[in-house]
Amino acid sequence: MSRLAFQIEAECEGTLARAARLTTLHGEIITPIFMPVGTQATVKALTVDDLQRVGSRMLLANTYHLLLRPGPEVFSKFGGIHRFMNWDGPILTDSGGFQIFSLPHSRAITEAGAKFQSYVDGKTHLLSPETSIAMQKAIGSDVMMVLDQCIPSTAPRNEAIRAMELTHRWAKRSFDARGDSPQALFGIVQGACFEDLRHRSVEALTQIPFDGFAIGGLAVGETKTQREDFTEITSRLLPRNLPRYLMGVGTPLDILEAVHRGVDLFDCILPSALAKRGTAFVSRGKMQLRRSAYKFSEEALDSACPCDTCTRYSRAYLHHLTKTDEVLGWKLLSLHNLVFYHRMMAEIRESILNGTFPQYYAEKRRAWAGTDEDTPVRTKKKRTPQAELS
Repeated sequence: MSRLAFQIEAECEGTLARAARLTTLHGEIITPIFMPVGTQATVKALTVDDLQRVGSRMLLANTYHLLLRPGPEVFSKFGGIHRFMNWDGPILTDSGGFQIFSLPHSRAITEAGAKFQSYVDGKTHLLSPETSIAMQKAIGSDVMMVLDQCIPSTAPRNEAIRAMELTHRWAKRSFDARGDSPQALFGIVQGACFEDLRHRSVEALTQIPFDGFAIGGLAVGETKTQREDFTEITSRLLPRNLPRYLMGVGTPLDILEAVHRGVDLFDCILPSALAKRGTAFVSRGKMQLRRSAYKFSEEALDSACPCDTCTRYSRAYLHHLTKTDEVLGWKLLSLHNLVFYHRMMAEIRESILNGTFPQYYAEKRRAWAGTDEDTPVRTKKKRTPQAELS
């Protein structure tokens, strides 16, 4: 029996979209849901109070980074990550598989696990299914992930088969290492961009009583069309009565397309990472605050958004903060972007519940496809000799 008590509340006819709820050790979650990425027990530039205020309900943290610093001993002393970072909501931990994938020149993968050199102190570590689960137990996350071997989605077939089969063996070892812990555990479907391998992966992993499944091996090199196709292929194969999680995806449009294809949980660094570069998600697409068109603009960032950033600060001020690389600019745009994502998820859920998701999907596909480069903003500049071009 699933540790998450997953219940579907509504499904959209003609699509795979669904609204559901699940129960974790730290409370109930309604889906579809977006999880801000708190890789090192923090969502960059934001406090726990900030996250609660913008509507974040569940966070993601990373086993690989937290293993290296602060280490399992710190989490053991504090009784887990929740008390350590003062967050009382659910947390999902990645297993570290993707981080190992991103270190091709400083790790070696064998049947035992992934041996790598720490970026903190240079020491050699072995991240195995057993050590990954042990670390996730110490962290005390609500949902743990099995250790998998992630490879480029465009990898040759033989390489995809080897990685998939190793992932299956590691999945069984991860499940055994979980033991009687009350923490939920998700399997990760691999198989790159080969439909028959996705079938084989789902068939193998569903023999193990996981509490949910992640669609892995995407957003690592494939085209947008391939990502959408293989998301749908995999969703259709996975059990209807368990949650589905698409790892590391993505933009508002990516999420909309994935919900259409049956996905329930999402995480991505984009709201914060793009905010640091001056990019905001707005009701008509994306906006780049570094553009000089905003230097004198008294308008709100997005007049349709009720967040503090939009109701209290002008585009001109946000442009100034972004151009001067002030941390406040990063924070204000991060807050706005997370409000945008959480409002989006709430609207998607409501449209599924009331039967209007197809209309919402069509409308937002058009609206979010644009950028401010498509519709340039022009403002009158004050003619002063001191005015500087941005």
